[in-house]
Amino acid sequence: MSPSVAGRLLRVVRRVLLTVLTVQLATALGLTLVDSYRRRGKRPRPFPTAPPETVTVGEGAITTYTFGQDLYDAMLAAIASAKHQVLLETYIWKGDRVGEQFKAALVEAARRGVEVYVIYDAFANLVVPPSFKRFPPELKVLPYPVYTAGLRFWNLGLYGRDHRKILVVDDAVGFVGGYNIGTAYATEWRDTHVRITGPGVWDLKRTFADFWNLNRRHALRRPERPLLLETTSSQWEPRIRFQRNIPRLWMFPIRGMYLEAINRATRNVWLTSAYFIPDQDFVDALKSAARRGVDVRLLIPLKSNHIVADWISRGYYSQLLEAGVRILRYRDAMVHAKTATIDGSWSTVGTANVDRLSLQGNYEINVEVIDPGLAQNLERVFLLDESHCLELTRPEWEARDLHRKFTEHFLQPLRPLL
Repeated sequence: MSPSVAGRLLRVVRRVLLTVLTVQLATALGLTLVDSYRRRGKRPRPFPTAPPETVTVGEGAITTYTFGQDLYDAMLAAIASAKHQVLLETYIWKGDRVGEQFKAALVEAARRGVEVYVIYDAFANLVVPPSFKRFPPELKVLPYPVYTAGLRFWNLGLYGRDHRKILVVDDAVGFVGGYNIGTAYATEWRDTHVRITGPGVWDLKRTFADFWNLNRRHALRRPERPLLLETTSSQWEPRIRFQRNIPRLWMFPIRGMYLEAINRATRNVWLTSAYFIPDQDFVDALKSAARRGVDVRLLIPLKSNHIVADWISRGYYSQLLEAGVRILRYRDAMVHAKTATIDGSWSTVGTANVDRLSLQGNYEINVEVIDPGLAQNLERVFLLDESHCLELTRPEWEARDLHRKFTEHFLQPLRPLL
């Protein structure tokens, strides 16, 4: 083949690939717009809830929250009781009624002499009014920048978003889980958060301090924010471990935590994920567990708030169902929880979804707990959620329309972006 022919062929291939990618992105955008239009005016529907439940773990305790208003009441009470320090980190912070409650509570704490540090993700809050994001000088606030790579645009480790949700008060109590801050999340979304007391709180505080100190300097930010001194305790709680994804340091232990636990399972793997777009190794681990007789159940939204994620997620259903994995679809509300329980002794609650952005892209945190009491509590929560699900069967899945099959395959190349 002559160089001129090869050059023309290469240009044609590039154009074809660019056209396909453009059509894929246009299809994804079209689906999003249509879904947004269909949701307009729809009223939220009730879903089953459980009251907060506390179990003792070592020298501390863990309380599970599965209803937003219960969680917010506990968090606001903790802030109101603060005497020395409040550390709040969140991905989304709506400028609505609940958002204003948290802002007022933090300002009041700061004005009575409490040190208040706040981190929020600026990109996730672009639609929040600028007036809401103006804070009095008593608060030390770090908006994690929309663009973080600076001149090092080639460094993919600098593009991760801050997807974590953390609250630590007075080294005495900590909160972590899937809940963002906003009015809709208080009553309309099904999510999971935990409240922790005891030695584990020190690790949660260190997590916040590490992120603050890593990001307090910025080339365009003057003056730079103060260093947050990292105090620590020599006391360890072996039943509780915090797994942190730190893209800037290329540390992504949460995926490995999941894979190790699933590969050790002998009885059951009950996994809840808001957005399920794993890599093939993760899918293979679930399939392998199911084929060796483990009761593997995957609980996901029937319809999430991101329709493109739903379509891409469906590309895994055939092989999961064939291996014996049960797929449970939560109806009437968005299930946003990121939890799992295995063999009645291992469990995790956190901020990481089972998708590429969470497991290999964003700043995330999951608490890993080896304790039968918490695992059994989360199993009860799972069964309550399951009672509000529609199970997907193999005959139902295989009988889906041809256009659905085409859309699933057509959008498959977008998996690495989500």
